[in-house]
Amino acid sequence: MNVQNLNSIDPFADEGDPLGGNQDVGSTQNYLHIRIQQRNGRKTLTTLQGLPKEYDPKKLLKAFKKEFACNGNLVDDEEMGQVIQLQGDQRVKIANFLVEEGIPRNTIKLHGF
Repeated sequence: MNVQNLNSIDPFADEGDPLGGNQDVGSTQNYLHIRIQQRNGRKTLTTLQGLPKEYDPKKLLKAFKKEFACNGNLVDDEEMGQVIQLQGDQRVKIANFLVEEGIPRNTIKLHGF
């Protein structure tokens, strides 16, 4: 009696890696993500993630706070690195500011409501 299910054959052994060694498939590493989070009541928090290495987050935070007249801080995240948080809904203002600084608009993703 030959039972096919009891054999120890890997049906995907000849396929190899389906991604072909490319780790960037489906990743969000190339985009700047501007998100809004609801706090309590009407209060909101805007976050900026995925900033390129050539931009100093401390200097950008200082410029954002001065330009938008809001408070903010820098948070260290394990996955996304340093995240800039600003009070209020500053998504459009941040996107326009970054485009003026030379970041292409197609690399900026706006999330939220």
